Amino acid sequence: MNEHLLLENVRGVLVRLEETIIFALIERAQFRRNGRVYVPGAFGPAVGGENLTGYLLQRTEIIHAGMRRYTSPDEMPFFHDLPEPLLPPLRFDESPLRPNAVNINPRIRLTYEAEMVPLLCPPGDDQQYGSTAVCDVACLQALSKRIHYGKFVAEGKYRRQESALAPLIAAGDGAALCHAITDPAVEAAVLERVERKARNYSREVAGEGGEDLPDRIREVYRRWVIPLTKDVETEYLLARRA
Repeated sequence: MNEHLLLENVRGVLVRLEETIIFALIERAQFRRNGRVYVPGAFGPAVGGENLTGYLLQRTEIIHAGMRRYTSPDEMPFFHDLPEPLLPPLRFDESPLRPNAVNINPRIRLTYEAEMVPLLCPPGDDQQYGSTAVCDVACLQALSKRIHYGKFVAEGKYRRQESALAPLIAAGDGAALCHAITDPAVEAAVLERVERKARNYSREVAGEGGEDLPDRIREVYRRWVIPLTKDVETEYLLARRA
C-alpha cells in the first residue's frame, strides 16, 4: 500500500494543517467583520465584479498557478480560468488518488464568508479592508487544502474497508457511506486538540472577544471543517461508480 495512505501519515498531515488554520483564523479574528469586503463591486470596477476577498484570491491563484501549485494532487483552486504553469512539470510519486473532479471550494468560500467570519469576528467595520482580505485568502487556502485532503483519507479508508464500503458505493447511498466512514472518537480528539492549540496560541490576543476565541475556533472545526471534509470523502468515494 502506498505510504501516503498509512493512517498515521494521513493524520500527521491533518495535524500539521491544524497549525496553519488556527494561526490564520486567529489573525482574521483580530479585525472586525468588515462586511463591505464581501460585497461584490463595493470597491469599484477595478475588482471586476468580485468582492475584495475574491479579487485578491483570484490574483493570488493566478500567481500561484504559474508556480505550478495546482499541479499537486492535494491543491484545489477556487478559480478555473488560471494560466498554465511557467515552470516545467514536476515528476510526482504516483498519486494514490483515483482520477476525480471533486472540488467543493465554492461551498467553502460561501460558508467562510457567510458563517465562519460572523462567528469568529466581532461585528462592525474598522476599515482594515486590505488586511482583512489578506487574512481571508490565507484562511480560505488553508481550509481548502485541509478539507480536500479528505480524498486521501477516503482512499485509505476504502483500501482498508473495501468489503464494507464497496456495496454502499455501488448503491450510491451517500448517507450510509458517510455514516460508515465516521469515527466519533477521532472527531472528538480532533476537536479537543484544536481547542487546546488555539488556547495556547491565542494567549497573546487582546481585544474584544479574545477570551472565547479558542471555543469559536473549535466550533469552526465542529460545524464546518469536519463535516465538509466528510462531504469530500463521500463524494470522492461515490465517484468510484463512474
